[in-house]
Amino acid sequence: QVQLVESGGGLVQAGGSLRLSCAASGRTFNTYAMGWFRQAPGKEREFVAAISWTGGSTNYAESVKGRFTISRGNAKNTAYLQMNSLKPEDTAVYYCAADAGGSGSYSPGAYDYWGQGTQVTVSS
Repeated sequence: QVQLVESGGGLVQAGGSLRLSCAASGRTFNTYAMGWFRQAPGKEREFVAAISWTGGSTNYAESVKGRFTISRGNAKNTAYLQMNSLKPEDTAVYYCAADAGGSGSYSPGAYDYWGQGTQVTVSS
């Protein structure tokens, strides 16, 4: 079992930055790929970024490429999402997720564990 707890969300002006953290319990964190997803009101949950269990491979949604960076610190059992140049359309609840398969898929269905989410609001 893996439990995930997100933090770091908040209210920021357009053009600003936030860093989300995802703290994981369990000794096998470093065998899981980690992903970040987001869900805006009235919309489906969408893929944001993913990182392989080694940290050597990352994937990003086109809408965040060049602005967001996913990373992980296996010694700290934590995954991060650095978000720069934020836009109002980035407003959503952000979720981290763990994929036991280790691939870091784009699909929410590939992930085995989810956090409760953290709200990110970007004002114009």
